[in-house]
Amino acid sequence: MTHLPVLLEEQDLAGALEWLETQPPYAIADEIARMDAVESVITFRLLDKDRALEVFEELDPVDQQQILEGLRDQAFRDLVEHMDPDDRARMLKEAPAKVAQRVLAGLSAHERQMTAALLGYPEGSVGRYMTPETVALQQDLTVGQALEVVRRRGAQAETIYTLPVVDAGRRLTGIVELRELVLSEPRAMVSDLVETAPPMARATDRAEDAARLMRETNVLDLPVVDSEERLVGLLTSDDAFEVIEAADTEDVARQSGAEPLERHYMSVSVFRMSRVRVMWLMLLMVAATLTVSVTQMFEDELNEVTQLALFVPLLIGTGGNSGAQAATAAVRALAVGEVRTSDLLRVIWRECRTGLLLGCMLALVGLFVGALFVGWDIASVVALTLVVICAWASTVGGTMPLLAKKLRIDPAVVSAPMVTTLVDATGLVIYFTTAKIVLGV
Repeated sequence: MTHLPVLLEEQDLAGALEWLETQPPYAIADEIARMDAVESVITFRLLDKDRALEVFEELDPVDQQQILEGLRDQAFRDLVEHMDPDDRARMLKEAPAKVAQRVLAGLSAHERQMTAALLGYPEGSVGRYMTPETVALQQDLTVGQALEVVRRRGAQAETIYTLPVVDAGRRLTGIVELRELVLSEPRAMVSDLVETAPPMARATDRAEDAARLMRETNVLDLPVVDSEERLVGLLTSDDAFEVIEAADTEDVARQSGAEPLERHYMSVSVFRMSRVRVMWLMLLMVAATLTVSVTQMFEDELNEVTQLALFVPLLIGTGGNSGAQAATAAVRALAVGEVRTSDLLRVIWRECRTGLLLGCMLALVGLFVGALFVGWDIASVVALTLVVICAWASTVGGTMPLLAKKLRIDPAVVSAPMVTTLVDATGLVIYFTTAKIVLGV
């Protein structure tokens, strides 16, 4: 089948409509995300009302804003009115003030109230991502009565697979799965089926922590409560996947020394892509001048034993790689909760021993290679330096993310390139100092 961009370029409207009718919403959203502002709005207007909403909710917030800016008032109001409140709140978080005001003005009083309530939670909290449209059951109902409540109110809820159970004050007492209700006798009591200690999150907790809790506990939906344990919503699995994907994308970008892109890779301009990378490259370039300064400090030693220069790339490369490995492992362990900032001393001791063991293994290879090319004296310097550099680099790489977390800095900012640059400069100091001691230069 011909791709949508080709059909639009050839102005084949019938072919474009046929393509849109046969493709799933996520595939259409992916194509729209690749387009510029004009093409994306034209394509979106070809969709019928119901399908347009499905596609719209598959788009990222920045792409949603681009679509909204190109719609007339009635189409605009219809679209934002039928969005899920949590999706609408996420879109408004990144929208310009003009777009946000237009969205809120076009909502009914009920939808505006729900959206405003979600926007009242801190940015990045689970309250911004949960759905307030839930079916909550009273704990004194029978199964038959509970199923009647689900039938009556389920159409207005985003999900009915996980049903929170509450007391008269709307405080969460547990959850029951729809499957349990359907398979139970109508006269059975809901209180007999309730899971009384389900995983839950407070509305002000970090969304990423709540999403990872869902993954660890294998639940479809996570109840969200306020400070008084009253039910305020559910974090659904699809929203949790989006939270984890966004967090992982941000971490990967920062670990590679760049800022995350806010839009589809294929729709980002070359200028924008350069702008999110250049600041980090400039910072790393300035930091790399430390290496030049260290080399100048030991210029006399290099002139006296010129063969030392042969192993500079090998040593700083090995140290940088060792530090990058440790930093990546530490950032990942922090992200999934395997390590806490209180584990700092344990991580230092663990990474130091790991680095020493790695250094000893690499030193054996370095000693043999060095002896073949420059003799045993300089080979012994290289071998000793490898042991010290690997221990130092692993310790630095493993602990810097924890220190960053302790200082309330995103650990991913302490990226592998940053650790590598630092280890390069300090590794040269270790190398030339070792040479001075061993060779007496």
